Amino acid sequence: MRCRGCDRKGLRATVRIANPLLSALALEEGLSMIGFLIRWAISALGLWLADQLLIGIAFDSTSTLLGAALLLGIVNAIVRPIAVLLTFPFTLVTLGLFLLVINAAMLGLVAALLDGFEIASFWSALGGWLIVSITSWFASGFVGRRGKVEVLPARRP
Repeated sequence: MRCRGCDRKGLRATVRIANPLLSALALEEGLSMIGFLIRWAISALGLWLADQLLIGIAFDSTSTLLGAALLLGIVNAIVRPIAVLLTFPFTLVTLGLFLLVINAAMLGLVAALLDGFEIASFWSALGGWLIVSITSWFASGFVGRRGKVEVLPARRP
């Protein structure tokens, strides 16, 4: 028996927009924002774990932690590519190990720009970057490649 308002596959549509192009754009925009929020939460989770596991990283408040996660995303999107490009000869000579220094420096830059976020040493920054990276890598398996939540249609038996 088919349900009322279901399509041929048995899926129920909850929102109907007259123009299919507007419908696709609205869905795309909503998924982009959800994906951004998920990535922000993942970054905040990684920073929180670094705070809990390492002695040299400290946050004054939860709002500082969330601000640091947001600022870390901005720094990694804008400053890090420039730093990688400018330090390419060092990276080449050290066979890529200088990228560890750059990544720790990005976390240190966030700590320098944000009051209430403190990193005691380079090694704390390197350990913090490693924890944030592992957390992000693990959690990115649940988020699509484009940073969006993947929607998989469910079929009813």
